[in-house]
Amino acid sequence: MTNTIKSFPGKIAISLLIMLCVFVQSCSEPADKFFDVAVLNTNTIVDFGTPLLAKHINDQTTEFPDIPSSKKKGDEALTYVNNNVLYMEKTLKDIKALTANGDDRKAIKQQSIALYELVIPVYKNEYTAYAKLCDAKAPEAQKQDVIRSIEQKYSANFVQQYEALLSIGKAFAKENHINVSWN
Repeated sequence: MTNTIKSFPGKIAISLLIMLCVFVQSCSEPADKFFDVAVLNTNTIVDFGTPLLAKHINDQTTEFPDIPSSKKKGDEALTYVNNNVLYMEKTLKDIKALTANGDDRKAIKQQSIALYELVIPVYKNEYTAYAKLCDAKAPEAQKQDVIRSIEQKYSANFVQQYEALLSIGKAFAKENHINVSWN
């Protein structure tokens, strides 16, 4: 009986140590979840700095005379941009909350954060200005000036950062046996 009582504190210490180790390991996301948040989510911003994004924004203002339900209130493009900003800010917060244990995860996390920190201010400023022009039915030349300015200032840097993220993301996916279709 004495032997059992003397070893009881040792067993508690070992049990606590094991529980702590399990807890620390469980704090790290599985590779596929990490990949989804930090790399896969960038699919939503892949058209940044392209005429395609400008078209998506402008299309929010399209009305069809034969379809009464397509009548617009006049703030659809701005609402579209604002909703994208909210989603990107949430995604950035999620990325920052990821556990980056290991060089590959640290590199992916840093690159993904940098990408969103490049894109979000442009959405808040230039794309918001463009959306307001779209909602106001401004002349096409005026809208195109804004889009050209965005492309000239940001597209090359975005493409470089995006390709860098995809490069390390592909290696991470391969190393962790994550099935991804790279189109």
